Amino acid sequence: MKTRSLAVALAVAGAVAAGYERGLKPWQERWGATDEETALALPGDEFVEEPAAQLTRAITIDATREQVWPWIVQLGANRGGFYTYDRLENLFGLDIHSADDIVDEWQELAVGDAVYADRARTGGWYVVDLRPHEALALKVGDLTAGRPIRRDEKLKWEFLWTFALRDTPAGGTRLLVRERVAFDSVITKALMAPVGLASFVMTRGMLLGIKSRVERRRSSSDRQRAAGLEQGLEVGEDPVPTAPALLHVRRPPTQPP
Repeated sequence: MKTRSLAVALAVAGAVAAGYERGLKPWQERWGATDEETALALPGDEFVEEPAAQLTRAITIDATREQVWPWIVQLGANRGGFYTYDRLENLFGLDIHSADDIVDEWQELAVGDAVYADRARTGGWYVVDLRPHEALALKVGDLTAGRPIRRDEKLKWEFLWTFALRDTPAGGTRLLVRERVAFDSVITKALMAPVGLASFVMTRGMLLGIKSRVERRRSSSDRQRAAGLEQGLEVGEDPVPTAPALLHVRRPPTQPP
């Protein structure tokens, strides 16, 4: 009886795993991204050379790249957080608090800077490529050594996290988040396999979190601008005359010679 139950359990587990590999995994690894975007070469790709696994997720934001970029550049547990599920992250003691506004002191970032994964600064990434309003590429680092890790070292893996911004025809922005990972150990690869689904959940939350913050701030700015124009008219500022109005401007009579 026990042998039969074990066989049934193994069969169910196998079916679930097969279903995930064939259905859920391909979908979550390219959530929101087009065929073109998944194949597109992005800044930073070269920092994790082939052979490597790559996935790309994306979202459309109703704002310009210049309006999106400040939120990207302030990423980090020691900065603006990751705009995803803070409560879930903090169950693991990360002490992350995502910002709901742009903070000037977090806008400075350069290649070689560390971006921390937790408030205690026990893990994180190093900036390996930074192109304002275009792309930010982070590579998992050895904070003790003060540099990114390589797949031929102790942990036998390397990981790249890239945030890329592209214009849309409608004047908005496509935000692409790419992960490139490479292993030099079958054991390490097997141990890291469950991370893929967690990565999807958190990355999807981040994309939605950035989108909502950018668009909310833009809407607020638009309302303030409109209110300022209305207030200006109320206090007696002359509106710019239109062409029809100019046609009705009375000219002084011509003086006789």
